[in-house]
Amino acid sequence: MSYKPIEIDREKLTIMGVDFGSVDNFDAVANALGTVMFEGFDPTPKSIEIIRDYLADKISIGQLVRLTKEKAYA
Repeated sequence: MSYKPIEIDREKLTIMGVDFGSVDNFDAVANALGTVMFEGFDPTPKSIEIIRDYLADKISIGQLVRLTKEKAYA
């Protein structure tokens, strides 16, 4: 498995172009991505939006599970 770098801008609080309004959520997602990418996860901007929205309480855990089952992150 090879390493695929992703664009992370700590000054603008963006990951793959996805804006974060909270430093805490930005850091949480950036750290989590490092871990799951090591396990083989290939993030997309859509998957990052879904994770961001869950952490910002914009979607519920039920909606997160549904989106994951539907593979809405692709």
